[in-house]
Amino acid sequence: MRALIHGPRGLHAADAPDPRPREHQVLVAVAVFSLNFGEIAYRPSGEPTGHVPGWDAAGIVARAAADGSGPEVGTRVVTFGWDGAWAELRAADTTNLAVVPEAVDLGVAAALPVAGVTALQAVRRLGSVLGRRVLVTGASGGVGRFAVQLAALAGAHVIASVGSLERAEGLEELGAAEIVLGPGALSAPVYGVLDNVGGPQLAEAFYRLEADGVVQAIGRAARQPTTIDFEVAGTNSARGRLENFNVATPFADDLAVLLGLLESGRLRPQIGWRGPWQQAELAADALLSRRVRGKAVLDVPITGQWAAEQRGAQDAGS
Repeated sequence: MRALIHGPRGLHAADAPDPRPREHQVLVAVAVFSLNFGEIAYRPSGEPTGHVPGWDAAGIVARAAADGSGPEVGTRVVTFGWDGAWAELRAADTTNLAVVPEAVDLGVAAALPVAGVTALQAVRRLGSVLGRRVLVTGASGGVGRFAVQLAALAGAHVIASVGSLERAEGLEELGAAEIVLGPGALSAPVYGVLDNVGGPQLAEAFYRLEADGVVQAIGRAARQPTTIDFEVAGTNSARGRLENFNVATPFADDLAVLLGLLESGRLRPQIGWRGPWQQAELAADALLSRRVRGKAVLDVPITGQWAAEQRGAQDAGS
């Protein structure tokens, strides 16, 4: 198969061995995958030669799981894993995938796993936000745009923090009641913070917590350390909580929730860049330089025997 890998020439296409699914995995013919800031900006050192990266992908089941779990051949699915997404074929755990409704585009579904599930779980960890003020920093990014919507759906008064007014485009339509240029511009304290930036902004947001408020420290887009001075924090925020957020697996149930919201129109897809996977370097550069509002997704043509299997499965079901 062909895959995107990191190498001396940067991100480039190369031949890679076909994945060998375990009993609890399906083999997916990938149609679309998405890029996440974290997997590009914080590429782990010491990756083995030929390692296929990538977290999020959607496509068609080309081979069902040997243990009988998961969907049948020909089913449209969205998948998550800590590697293997940036390729023509992917082995995916049946506990980390969900069936994509016919009304939902596979490209839209591919944008969901890391960004959407992170936002969903982070909003839940704030507890009840009904009628409470919730700040989302880095609100124009992939996680941020989902977080604004999900917090608003949960009944919060959402304040979206962005680096510029240009980056704020569309956020009010997604549910943001206020737009601010950084936590320092807040007009009043907040109960909850979903922080996707880190660095000094994380400290600034913590200082503006209500008593017993909570910060979920999700991302590190600033790529800077955070220093919190508890004497500066004051009485209220010093009583608040700062929690290091880590997304939890399995993803299947949360992906199904998000797909249901998309299908019903209550959640809007946030794709700011889309193109063929041959343009992966362009997409990655746009993402790192913050020129993408939302997610970047790349289309992969399904060819060869997998395209034939897809057509056969569709014919059998018609």
